[in-house]
Amino acid sequence: MAFIRSKEIPPHSGNWYDYEVKSVNENGKIRQKHIRYIGKSGTRSGVAGGHSEPLGVRDTISLSPAIRKTACKFCGSQHTRKFGTYKGIQNYYCDDCRTKFTDTDALPHGRVSPSFIAGALNQFYNGASFHDIEADIDQRTNEGISHTAIIKWVNKYTADAVKATKDLKPNVGNTWIADETFVRVDKKRKGDPEIVNPYSKSRKAKWVVFWDIIDAKTRFLLASHLATTRGLEDARILMEKAQKRAGKTPKVVVTDHLKSYIEGIERAYGSETIHKHTSAFEVRNDNNLIERFHGSLKERTKVMRAQKNRSTLQRFTDGWLVHYNFFRPHMSLDNRPPAEAAGLKCDKRTWAEIVGVEKEPIVKPLTPTGDSA
Repeated sequence: MAFIRSKEIPPHSGNWYDYEVKSVNENGKIRQKHIRYIGKSGTRSGVAGGHSEPLGVRDTISLSPAIRKTACKFCGSQHTRKFGTYKGIQNYYCDDCRTKFTDTDALPHGRVSPSFIAGALNQFYNGASFHDIEADIDQRTNEGISHTAIIKWVNKYTADAVKATKDLKPNVGNTWIADETFVRVDKKRKGDPEIVNPYSKSRKAKWVVFWDIIDAKTRFLLASHLATTRGLEDARILMEKAQKRAGKTPKVVVTDHLKSYIEGIERAYGSETIHKHTSAFEVRNDNNLIERFHGSLKERTKVMRAQKNRSTLQRFTDGWLVHYNFFRPHMSLDNRPPAEAAGLKCDKRTWAEIVGVEKEPIVKPLTPTGDSA
């Protein structure tokens, strides 16, 4: 139990100071442990001759919850104390976990409101560049933010989103469509000329093959695979990834006329799966499902010019799959994301929920409810 104690410093000075303490048992001995300094409680004068009253230490009283300080953002402890200010913002120190935090709505180890982080993630995966997001935040705030901070947000919360959704099994149909496209990775050496067209076939540009497979019924993107070749082993890896994610084997796989699919599908699924050589345009009443997905992907990647290397490209494609499957509504699915069409019940349905932001009303009343105008 915590208490407030007052102490006269120096003795007989009349200046009293309040401290929060609690009783602890250490090796069979009870002692009072200092928790935090509260502040000066005032001056008390004695009755005779105007001298201070030598009361020593004031009697202890129970600490009211109303005067407890801000809870620690890291461990939730109430044993916190003020720890100076920075740019007019109060800092606190936690005596339990020994960390410092700010008295703002920013996340731990952060200085920006999480609503801006959630907005930045949504803008990034919808096609905005890091510098465009930076400019947007600068327009709406009184303090600038670096685009490198936005990159850190994307990397951190993309990993959280992938972790939250990777083990979910969608209820997909029996017809899957596979295809591949090219994405450029920047492999320029120092001194090489800049490539003006991001999709140039220049020898200075390094292209990788982006393999993907999608369910024709729900539009759920089952798997993707990055490679530098278009061989049968790459096709087999793609099929096995999709099988693992869906938890079943398809009855029909639709591909183009790339020969690698023939043996790749045979090795992954056996002879029970029908391999249909055709164009994606011929599936489901000429609905170009996977080419439409590639169009969305290219719309996103064209503002990026090139990925730094294959690991950054892999991180982006992993995040893009989560965004496409779980967060992005599709008009052909009644403005539902593919995950909802596939019957998945996911706790995280937006980037705001990944970050941990509560949604706000579209407007806020200027006058609180119950007050007169």
